[in-house]
Amino acid sequence: MRNAAVLLARYQVRSLRRLFEEFERDILLPILLGEIALHNIGALEHGDESDRLAADEAESDSDEVHMSRLRPCNAYSIAAATGLPRETVRRKIGRLVDLGWIRKQQNGHLYLTPRALKHFGTLLCSRDLPEFLETADRVRNLRHDRGRADRDKA
Repeated sequence: MRNAAVLLARYQVRSLRRLFEEFERDILLPILLGEIALHNIGALEHGDESDRLAADEAESDSDEVHMSRLRPCNAYSIAAATGLPRETVRRKIGRLVDLGWIRKQQNGHLYLTPRALKHFGTLLCSRDLPEFLETADRVRNLRHDRGRADRDKA
């Protein structure tokens, strides 16, 4: 188990370092963006809608079409989800808006932008997912080897 924990810790630290750099050395920004994304697309995760959303975004420039497929959230719900002070969340949301990763409507509703969906979706699929799957395989192999060693002892 210790070796598996080391493999997982190594993966997490590398991932956190990449996020730290990707978000101008502000580790709260990817946490908040992630929470907003999960709120927005959470209702879509159990169907084919999330795949259709990504495909539609490649073809559509309409913010209204994009936002109509997402479940809105606001600074209050994000503060509650993260446990961060509402003022901190409000300030960081302003930065995410400036970066073009989220859109804030007049009523305070927050939405992941098509630009963020495309950018981070590409990164997750090209870099993070393969590394995560490789780490999972290595952990699985450790468990398999351990199980075999235990059977050989018996």
